[in-house]
Amino acid sequence: MHAFRLSAIALASACAFTAAHAVDLIAIGQMSPTASDLSGLSAPLENGTPGDQLGGVGSGLAWAGGSTFLAIPDRGPNAVAWNSDIDDTTSYIPRFHTFDLALTPAISGSLPYTLTPTLKATTLMSSVQKLNYGPAIPSHGLHQWFFSGRSDNFDATRDSFDHFDARLDPEGIRVSRDGKSVFISDEYGPYVYQFDRATGIRTHAFKLPAIMAIANKSSQGALEISGNTSGRVANKGMEGLAITPDGKTLVGFVQSPLIQDGGDGGRANRIVTIDKATGETHQYCYDNHLDDTNKNYNSSELLALNSHEFLVLERDGKGLGDDSSAVVKRLYKIDIAGATDVSDLSGEANLLPFAVQKTLFLDIRAALNANGLADTQIPAKLEGIAIGQDVTVGGVTKHTLFVGNDNDFIPVTAGGLANPNQWFVFAFDQDDLGTTQFVPQMIGKQ
Repeated sequence: MHAFRLSAIALASACAFTAAHAVDLIAIGQMSPTASDLSGLSAPLENGTPGDQLGGVGSGLAWAGGSTFLAIPDRGPNAVAWNSDIDDTTSYIPRFHTFDLALTPAISGSLPYTLTPTLKATTLMSSVQKLNYGPAIPSHGLHQWFFSGRSDNFDATRDSFDHFDARLDPEGIRVSRDGKSVFISDEYGPYVYQFDRATGIRTHAFKLPAIMAIANKSSQGALEISGNTSGRVANKGMEGLAITPDGKTLVGFVQSPLIQDGGDGGRANRIVTIDKATGETHQYCYDNHLDDTNKNYNSSELLALNSHEFLVLERDGKGLGDDSSAVVKRLYKIDIAGATDVSDLSGEANLLPFAVQKTLFLDIRAALNANGLADTQIPAKLEGIAIGQDVTVGGVTKHTLFVGNDNDFIPVTAGGLANPNQWFVFAFDQDDLGTTQFVPQMIGKQ
């Protein structure tokens, strides 16, 4: 059985729940870190991990209407050392999962709802056009070429914007307005791809601005970084992905500043909007520096509140999974309306004066602490966020915000702690948004 309830008592204290004027934690759910997905690919990968291990499902999270959500792992399990020439990646076939994340009123405990996750389907991602592989070519059907998490599946004679490269590192996922397509951001390109939701076949590739591409590709991230003077940083490319409520615009978030903008550790991230109909793009700057910690943070996700305001997830890599203590897990609200398009600018010093303003919307760590979770129990890699269906809490109608973790396919940490796939559900209303008018995405509408 793939789903089970997580007792609110086990993971939450008797902290009183506040029904109004606060973004509150209302439910926690999890799935076993050793569960299998529904791909049927049980044969072990090169590193010994079962090919159907259900892991990393919080890399990206998208609402698909009702209690249905789509979730993606990234390029697969690569935490076990087996081949440093390819950064320990494997022939894992990228996939997205369909979950029922059902909220039901709790009968006990300090949280008002119980979250019961159930895995409904696993969909492998493929192309009807032949892809470029390295030495490990996966099996394929007639006119079906599967994508791969292996870092050596590319054509070295072309730059990283070759959308026929088989390597795919999915990080963000959103559902089209009509519910028939999914959009997925790829760190390797970077790219944003469109897939048929029913079959997992890629139907379109949105090309991003040329300044984001790298000229020299490598199966080793460190060599890819040292071998290029511009473009995205290896393994920190197109991370976050949003879709506006009208379904017309995709909005991507580059996890690290581009090499020419300061690279990994810099503070000038780029946000890029993509008009789905025309492919036209615009770019905006986001300053990832936090004054209270005096550090710069890579950002993991982007979520639309309306056509121009978004939530940005900033985090460290500390907490459960890293055998350390979480410090920064926050959601900031930004508005790109009236912001300066920085498409023609380069370099941190030139970009930062035009960074969009950000305000704290939710300190996830503080909220989880207030409900009895120690910093060592908060997942290190909170990455997927999505708005779900409304619920009633204390007689008040609230919007729901789901937050998922990427457990890196590690069932047990080096320190011996269980490291499950988890979801945390928060409730908010208009008072929490201030002047922002929330516009829900209408799934299933043309």
